[in-house]
Amino acid sequence: MTTSAASAAYPIHPELFDRLYTDWSTLDKFQRTRGVLRLMAKVIHTLWERNDQSLMILPAHIPIDDQQVQSELTRYLEDQWLPVIDKDVDGPNSLPLTLDRNHPNLGRYSACRRVARTVYMGSAPTLRAANRGIEDRRIKLGCVQPGENTATFGDALRRLTDQATYLYLDGNRYWISTQPNVNRTAQERAEQLLLGDRDPLWQELIKRLKANTRTDKTRGEFSAVHIAPDSTADIPDDPTLGVRLVVLHPQHAHSKGQPDSPARQWVEAALHRRGSSPRYYKNTLLFLAADKAKLEILERNTAQYLAWSAIVAEKETLNLDAFQTNQATTKLQQSQQDVDVTLRDTYQWLLTPTQPDAQGPIEWKETQLQGQDPPIAQARRKAVHEGDLLPTYAANILRLEALDKYLWRDSHHIDLKRLWEYLNQYLYLPHLKDHNVLLAAVREGVASTVWADNFAYAEAFDQETGKYLGLKVATGINPSISPQSLLVKPEVAQRQLDEEKRKEESGERREERGERREERGERKEGSETTIQMPKLTPHSSTLTPLPSLRRRFYGSVDLEAMRINRDAAAIANEVIQHLTALPGATVKITLEIEAEIPDGVPDDVARTVMENCRTLKFNRQSFEQS
Repeated sequence: MTTSAASAAYPIHPELFDRLYTDWSTLDKFQRTRGVLRLMAKVIHTLWERNDQSLMILPAHIPIDDQQVQSELTRYLEDQWLPVIDKDVDGPNSLPLTLDRNHPNLGRYSACRRVARTVYMGSAPTLRAANRGIEDRRIKLGCVQPGENTATFGDALRRLTDQATYLYLDGNRYWISTQPNVNRTAQERAEQLLLGDRDPLWQELIKRLKANTRTDKTRGEFSAVHIAPDSTADIPDDPTLGVRLVVLHPQHAHSKGQPDSPARQWVEAALHRRGSSPRYYKNTLLFLAADKAKLEILERNTAQYLAWSAIVAEKETLNLDAFQTNQATTKLQQSQQDVDVTLRDTYQWLLTPTQPDAQGPIEWKETQLQGQDPPIAQARRKAVHEGDLLPTYAANILRLEALDKYLWRDSHHIDLKRLWEYLNQYLYLPHLKDHNVLLAAVREGVASTVWADNFAYAEAFDQETGKYLGLKVATGINPSISPQSLLVKPEVAQRQLDEEKRKEESGERREERGERREERGERKEGSETTIQMPKLTPHSSTLTPLPSLRRRFYGSVDLEAMRINRDAAAIANEVIQHLTALPGATVKITLEIEAEIPDGVPDDVARTVMENCRTLKFNRQSFEQS
């Protein structure tokens, strides 16, 4: 239609005349001129009576809910159109009116009703045509007035497509039919799931949560993740497992600031008991719970997904045609994405037990998660950021926050086994990821040149002498979580080291004095008998013999193969280090390996050993046959 013709058509939009003259005029008995005039007379009269303030009359403004207008439109169509209009197009109980009422951003424009009217006006008369339906851009053209946002009507069209019983979509073309689409079947099945036993919904959610823990990247710093345990007995109470995340069952949802929420009640029970037994290692658990307000949307989306999944699986039984099959497949993919998005948004509460005061009550820290990652990955990242999960830990912080403040106030040392158990038991201590974090902190602290700010290390404590055996400072160590690995207060270790140094220096002085006395005694004994004059040679320059010196050292020791790392380090620190420190000393170390293998050595092992020996530049190596 030309610009002049469009201006002449005002206040009726040219799109409405195009629909009437192009589509509706194809119907039998619809008179091109008289039929249009009859319809528009009733439309304009109804709009005038309703005091409609629209800028112009669009297809979206046809008051199909008016009996006279509706009668004028349906007199040329089949009788089946009446219930279709009442349900999915316009009327007091229609879906578009319900959607507009439930969504104020749509209701202020009557967006759903305007979209449904436009689709009806553009598709009802051409339902039997080969190219049925109306394009989405023509729908917006028939809905939107100047100054209105087209996105609002796009949202309305999407909601109608998801929920309408008689609205069809193929590509970018929409139409209303007298035959119900598969949406109705899906809605009925979804409602049955929501009204009945919800266990199928929960099992689907649990399956998706478990799928998120199959990769180490998602689990991250959590040593393990327990998904929806049926009872507190399913959560192990083991200090060797490190810090773990417990993802609560969907039925245990949480509301912010509600101490009596199902989630809070369940996590408090899990923190104190494992089944019927008390829980000892409380400082190893963090909890992830769903938001109670968002859980209903998640369950509804999950019901939609299960309904569409069943329809696709039963497409032959339901006798779906190709178009309906494609529609069901598309809906299944959309509902799959909807569940993933709402699952991520719903599991948003990280509940962490804390105890700010060692003598005070246990408190619960509520941390709300946000982000585009799966909920377990969000929980891991947030816990690390908040300091509730420590993948690394500094030695000086270990001393300040745990040792000095709580654990060795009444003792000069603590063994690593007991320390690790305390870190797992008491909520006022830090949450170390696992025992490797503690061992790394111990190695760092002992090896540091400023070890006095951290701690010393010993392998045992002699109760009788009150001395530490294998005391190490400022050197590398290989500790383990055992009673034989001790952390010693640095001032206590320094006193022992100073005392040992004094004794060593005192012993050397006594040894020197003894040698001098021995030397004087020999000279005195000689003077009482006969004077032995040395035999002079042409090169003699002195009359007194030189004292003998210790110029060589040789030692041999048997090492246990399973403890070679520890024993070799001890030999290097206690023996080799003293020898290499002497001026001009040359120390040669030879490692001799002798192995007896009664069952023989497999070819692959022999080949590996020989190749490694050559790489490590052994002087000689061989296997003997017998």
